[in-house]
Amino acid sequence: MTITRSALDQFEEDGYVVGEGILDPDEDLQPVIDEYSELLDRLAEQWHSEGVLSSAYEDLPFGERLSEIARETEGRYVNWLDISLPQKGIQPDTPMHHGSAVFELLRNPRLLDAVEQFVGPEIFSNPVQHVRIKPPERYLPESARNGSLAGRTFWHQDLGVVTEEADDSNILTVWLPVTEATEDNGCLVVGRGSHANGLGLHCYTGDPDRQGIPQEHRAGEQVAVPMRPGDALFMNKLTMHASLPNVSDDIRWSFDLRYNPTGEATGRRWFPGFVARSRSNPDSELRDAETWAERWRSARAELASSDTPGFQRWDPNDPQCA
Repeated sequence: MTITRSALDQFEEDGYVVGEGILDPDEDLQPVIDEYSELLDRLAEQWHSEGVLSSAYEDLPFGERLSEIARETEGRYVNWLDISLPQKGIQPDTPMHHGSAVFELLRNPRLLDAVEQFVGPEIFSNPVQHVRIKPPERYLPESARNGSLAGRTFWHQDLGVVTEEADDSNILTVWLPVTEATEDNGCLVVGRGSHANGLGLHCYTGDPDRQGIPQEHRAGEQVAVPMRPGDALFMNKLTMHASLPNVSDDIRWSFDLRYNPTGEATGRRWFPGFVARSRSNPDSELRDAETWAERWRSARAELASSDTPGFQRWDPNDPQCA
């Protein structure tokens, strides 16, 4: 599936476009599902043996098992599944997941063929990346339902969650559903055309109603974007977006990834990205999953032994956020 000229025109006008059938669910997504199934097996058995869980829930299918684990851990399972590090409290043993199937997804040729249409032939895998496996909201405590990797995502722009050094970088967001994303289970909502308004105010307060972009600073027609596994949503770094709560009976699983032209700032220089594709110098591409994982372990060790850097550009005491 290629990105057509009309799709690129829509991206320029609306700030986003959905590419249908970019990936093959069986060939491209099933290895990731299998890898996470094995990971959840190990975690459930470990946490059950440690008394964290009342059961390993080994007889349940993946989604129901994840939901029960989410309920018993009160949503604190997410770091073990994520493909990045948190922005605070990093310790030498802070959990993260960097398996080979995820690495192959990041450098999937079908995906990079599409990304190349937006950022060019020298593609860098930006380390601002997450996996979000969201259980039905009722399985989470109130504190984990908003703003966490397990819950609803606040309105924001992706440029707004990186440092100023990336202001001139051509960062492309790629959002991939592993399960069907519907309005019931928490698909994304985008502000159509909001990228034309520049970077808006972001607030980081203790009030969920004043988190992310406050209502009065949002722009564009709010459009829900249901998607199927294999589809890919491409977004401008200035496109305002959020996710709906998961009020369904099953999980909603997605990856949100970033790519930019090689050599441009990522906005999170403390985290390791890599050259995913280079038409001019193929030897510069990273092709080894263990090297990728080791770079993340090294970054974790360095961050754990130093003062936490400033990941955010926003002043939490901004009077506009009161």
